[in-house]
Amino acid sequence: MAVSKFVMASLTNCRPLTCAATATASSYQERLVPHPPDLIKWVRREGGFVHQAIKISQDGTNGLGLIASHDIPKGSQLIVLPDNIPLKFGAEDGVDEAHSVLVKLAQNIPDELWAMKLGLKLLQERARVNSFWWPYISNLPQTYSVPIFFQGEDIKNLQYAPLLYQVNRRCRFLLDFEQEVKRAVENLKQNDHPFGRQDVDASSLGWSMSAVSSRAFRLYGKKLPDGTCIDAPMMLPLIDMCNHAFNPNAQIIQEQDAGSAKMLIKAVAETPIKQNDAILLNYGCLNNDLFLLDYGFVIPSNPYDCIELKYDGAFLDAASVAAGVSSPKFSSPAPWQQQFLSQLNLDGEAANLKVTLGGQELVDGRLLAALRVLLASDMEMVRKHDMDTLKSLSADAPLGIANEVAAYRTIIALCVIALEHFPTKIMEDESSLKQGVSASTELAIQFRIQKKSVIIDVMRDLTRRAKSLLSKDTTACQG
Repeated sequence: MAVSKFVMASLTNCRPLTCAATATASSYQERLVPHPPDLIKWVRREGGFVHQAIKISQDGTNGLGLIASHDIPKGSQLIVLPDNIPLKFGAEDGVDEAHSVLVKLAQNIPDELWAMKLGLKLLQERARVNSFWWPYISNLPQTYSVPIFFQGEDIKNLQYAPLLYQVNRRCRFLLDFEQEVKRAVENLKQNDHPFGRQDVDASSLGWSMSAVSSRAFRLYGKKLPDGTCIDAPMMLPLIDMCNHAFNPNAQIIQEQDAGSAKMLIKAVAETPIKQNDAILLNYGCLNNDLFLLDYGFVIPSNPYDCIELKYDGAFLDAASVAAGVSSPKFSSPAPWQQQFLSQLNLDGEAANLKVTLGGQELVDGRLLAALRVLLASDMEMVRKHDMDTLKSLSADAPLGIANEVAAYRTIIALCVIALEHFPTKIMEDESSLKQGVSASTELAIQFRIQKKSVIIDVMRDLTRRAKSLLSKDTTACQG
């Protein structure tokens, strides 16, 4: 999606909703205004608590973050936000016409793009001159390094079809939603207009959606009569400046405010934090697709990264033949094998054909079970094992060594085919990075390097397992 310069309405009672047309490495670290209010002072002034050692600092290539100016003991409260500080959006949060318009617009947003719902509220507050949250909003980044703001060539540079699909889908949504917003507000009076009669385009909508997806936390919201709580996305000023780590030193806790029905949101030291250490939270055990789509970064050697493939019988036949596996039957399974595929939800009208390689599981359990079953000829032997065993890579060749090695070789052949779908090799990608490229190009190249690395790691692991099994088989025969 081309990112056009936002057309700014010349209205004195509105803050401009301009969005940068292009992004550079430095612009990712620039805030909305050159000298925004002191966020720590604002949180304290509005009833929040900030540990005296917490400071805002430039965190290398990660932009702004929080650090400890001196040692902080484990269990210490780092930041405490009372209920009035988090930025939330719900149908019950307002009664005026402007809020009603936002609620109606939000109803048409798919659940998977939940960030756009809160993004509407963020845009409204950004446009409002006397917004309570302006000290927070003015500290937000001017631009985001997510792929919806990449130039067309850099979207292609991702070289990975599942992510390209998601990027294009989000871009199409933003372009369509721009028109929907325009229709919803075109005849509203000044006081009823949620954005102060400013024009809202796909670029500004993309900015607000990216701000929310990269910073919001999905926490417990309003408590229902039955005692359960609504899942509520919230933007948490200052807390959301913590950067990510899979082994964090801080965690978020929600507690009931003493003497009140409202909740306190706390960031608490999960481990002892040393002087000059960054304050880190775990954003989730996510693959690099989600980290890049929602947060705008890629994690090298991400243990949760994986590649997505489509389960296809003819494709598996070709892979197994290439691997030297005789008489594959993936595209024409026997009736009893087809029953197993149905149980794995890999056959039938409502089948889920998406399978993965990599990550914590290494091989998608459904794919592994399907290969084991379809490469087996003894129905009774297969039926001796429960489905969990057939899906488990840690199970010790449940259908025999020959069956297990054939399954591994078929997956390795799938990996070879998947690698061939990338137009470039890792060495070529690394050479491109050394030549100096734009920030978005660098992200795209880093992303595809990590995807190729996942595939190579799966191949190496399964090759090692196959050799180990064959060695055991040889030893057994000799014995």
